[in-house]
Amino acid sequence: MSFFDDPKNVEQYIDMSQGYDGARLVNALAAKLEAGATVLELGMGEGKDVALLSQHFQVTGSDASPVFVQRYLQRHPNADVLALDAVSIDTERQFHALYSNKVLHQLSPEQLTASFQQQHTRLLGNGLILHSFWLGTGSEEFAGDRTYYYQPAAITELMAPLFKVLSIETYTETDTEDSFFVLGQAIKN
Repeated sequence: MSFFDDPKNVEQYIDMSQGYDGARLVNALAAKLEAGATVLELGMGEGKDVALLSQHFQVTGSDASPVFVQRYLQRHPNADVLALDAVSIDTERQFHALYSNKVLHQLSPEQLTASFQQQHTRLLGNGLILHSFWLGTGSEEFAGDRTYYYQPAAITELMAPLFKVLSIETYTETDTEDSFFVLGQAIKN
């Protein structure tokens, strides 16, 4: 059982994540992506960033947790939501951009490499990706949920040769410059 398959853990996460704001990330994507473009959010959780992204784009939310998916659909029954994990991204649909806010840190470097390969196939043309990570090294486990800390150079290396890095920016989430996001563009022939 995954950490987020337990409704108690989902509620605990929602309480803990109050105050986190994805506006900086959404604005960075909006500065590079045409309004109305299609965006797939990987790991939408309770859907806060879906709401922000929807102000600019046609958004499809997704999560591997059936609890998050069902919870969101109960509140938004007509929403475009997929049940999929961030590694296999098991859909045939393609998008102009893929986005995640502190989701891919749950993936090991090997899983993240596989995810980037799948992301590349889910993008239309030279589509964009924007993902945020916790800045650091190593990994920790919190109540059965593993977090991997990454450095920007490691993410750049894992993205190559499928994506060109357009920008990397560090920012403060809870501690000074504890986070960063990367904006990349698919390299396609």
